[in-house]
This record gives sequence, C-alpha cells and structure tokens, in this order.
Amino acid sequence: MIRIVLFDVDGVLANGEPFSKRLARDYEITLDMTAPFFQGPFTACLTGNADLKQELASYLHQWGWPHSVDAFADYWFSSEHAIDEPLVNLVQRLRQQGTRCYLATNQERYRTEYILTHMGFAAKFDGMFSSAHVGHTKHTTAFFEHVLRELGDVQPQEVLFWDDTPAIVATARQAGLHAEVYHNFADFEEKMLLWFHRTDPGDALT
Repeated sequence: MIRIVLFDVDGVLANGEPFSKRLARDYEITLDMTAPFFQGPFTACLTGNADLKQELASYLHQWGWPHSVDAFADYWFSSEHAIDEPLVNLVQRLRQQGTRCYLATNQERYRTEYILTHMGFAAKFDGMFSSAHVGHTKHTTAFFEHVLRELGDVQPQEVLFWDDTPAIVATARQAGLHAEVYHNFADFEEKMLLWFHRTDPGDALT
C-alpha cells in the first residue's frame, strides 16, 4: 500500500523554459560561461555547505551581469516559476484521500524558500525534503535514507517517488523506495491508477 508520494520539482512540478536558455537569450551569458560555477561551487550550495549569493558574487562580474546578486537570484527563480497546475491539483486530491505528499528535490537554500513561499508549495504539500537541508543530493542513497528516517513509522515500500531523471529514480530504488520516471502528466495519471490498484479512474483521481 502506498501511503506517501514524493515529488521532484524541476521537470515534474515545474516545467518551464530552462533558465540557461533564458539567460543566454536575454543577457548573452551562455552555458559555456556558467558551467564552471554550476559544476563547481554550486554543488556545495546544493548540500548546504556554501551560500549561493556569496558564491555567485565573483562569477556575476565575470559574466557581465549588470545588476545585483539579489536581482540575479530573483531573475533566476522567477524564470523557473512555471507550475504544472493539473499535477498540483491532483496532488491535492491525493491528500484529501489521505495520501501524504512531499517535495523531494535538489535545491540550495534560497530557492528552497522561494519554492515554499512564492510558488505556494508550503500550503500544497505536507512537507519538503531539500538537499540543502538534508545535506545530501538525490544522487545518493543517503538522501532517501534521511527522508525515511524523517517520515517516521513508514516502510520504504509504502513510499512512491517521482522524478524525471532515471539515474535518480534508480538511486531511490536502491534505497528501497518505489520510484517512477516522470514523463508527462498523462503517463503519471495512468501509472498512479495502477499503483493505487484502482480500476475506475474516476474513483481514484477525481
């Protein structure tokens, strides 16, 4: 029996234009320019071991960003503020039926707060497991082991996790969770019917 469902954010609950594309189009700051940051200091930000705004400061000057660090963060977070409303609405129906639903995501702490407050997910989910607070990313079983400890009296096989990255789904399965690759809303809805052993779609998700 599935008692808890975990959801990734980017590529699942939020599906907008990649920030990198918008940044290159609007400011001619390309992926080649930003790669040293995202492959370097940003990884420490994701596990709460570095502060995003402090790490960004020197890079923004190199990139030719004309505004402040705070303005860059606001531009970044707002550009990825593209909520999949049908999916979030379905989450609310699951919660009404007694299934607890949580966010499980790789985020640094400023965007973690943005997701909860500005995107309104604090009121839409039962909680959030962010790598910045967990201290591990979802690429490690330690992340999911932490989640299971925090959830308390729940068995791994009672938890279903959705993510758009197959490698992360595989890691969740190694930790004992059920996990599925998220492709699109229609595929998700169909698979959820199977997971909850429903024969009538209207009985489970409406």
